[in-house]
Amino acid sequence: MPEVTQDKTATEVEATEISTDQNGDETYRFRIADYANLLKPRVMMLVVFTAITGVVLAPGDIPLWKALIAILCIGIGAGASGAINMWYDRDIDQFMERTQNRPIPAGKVEPTQALVFGVVLAVLSVVLMYFAVNSEASGLLLFTILYYVFLYTMWLKRSTPQNIVIGGASGAFPPMIGWLAVTGEFSFPAGLLFLIIFLWTPPHTWALALFRHSDYERVGVPMMPVVVGSYKTKVQMLIYTLLLVPVTLLPGFIGMSGLLYTAGAGAMGVLFIYHCWKLLKDDDDKHAKPTFLFSILYLTLIFAFLLIDRVAWLPMPITL
Repeated sequence: MPEVTQDKTATEVEATEISTDQNGDETYRFRIADYANLLKPRVMMLVVFTAITGVVLAPGDIPLWKALIAILCIGIGAGASGAINMWYDRDIDQFMERTQNRPIPAGKVEPTQALVFGVVLAVLSVVLMYFAVNSEASGLLLFTILYYVFLYTMWLKRSTPQNIVIGGASGAFPPMIGWLAVTGEFSFPAGLLFLIIFLWTPPHTWALALFRHSDYERVGVPMMPVVVGSYKTKVQMLIYTLLLVPVTLLPGFIGMSGLLYTAGAGAMGVLFIYHCWKLLKDDDDKHAKPTFLFSILYLTLIFAFLLIDRVAWLPMPITL
């Protein structure tokens, strides 16, 4: 039986190669898809969305073409970081259910090709940002890429349960980079955008780690549930969420946003707290995945409310 199966597989591979040779365009599309997946497109979409918010909310004027280039550079930089991350994590990705079908462990892209692809895109994004936008945004983009690759991916991820708390800052920089693309300088409102994502990252990621606990345990990555257990992780998730919600309300009270955003952020905050509280009170981790999925919706709507509020402005009755 094993011999028969082996022969059949060889025949199928040969047929695939013949089909591929006869339809080169189809093969090319598959290769493009493999390299696109290296960029972690779902993560990149959220990064681009928060960066757009930073550009739109920043005071001052910026030509549309320059704003689009800035957003493009931030997206490319995020994708490049993802590709380098996949190159470095290829040794553990093959053993994790969540990541074993990524292009490198699946054998669709060679590790060296992925590394070169990521480095080239990273350099391109920083250089283009420098010459087309400004040096401040380019410098922060470079810092963000290096922070994610060297500090988080190569060091913190495998060495401490605080990996995502410290390393997660890299995902909080994009709206600040967008802000710098317009103004060329840091400010408190830009810092608030950073802080919202920074505080959101631990409960979001630990919810994922709870229902993917066995993956991280199998490869020895010291995510919080693996190190301190499920209950203590849930407690910390609730603490971070309780810190996050009042921070999301600050834009309304400093005049950065209005009543519409503040009401929306408040309502979403109550729901996020509810999810974390429900997860904490449950004896198992069944509510971890719904909490994780809600956290994505939460951050998306927080930044969507910021954008909508800019158009449909209703001032707050009380501001600081």
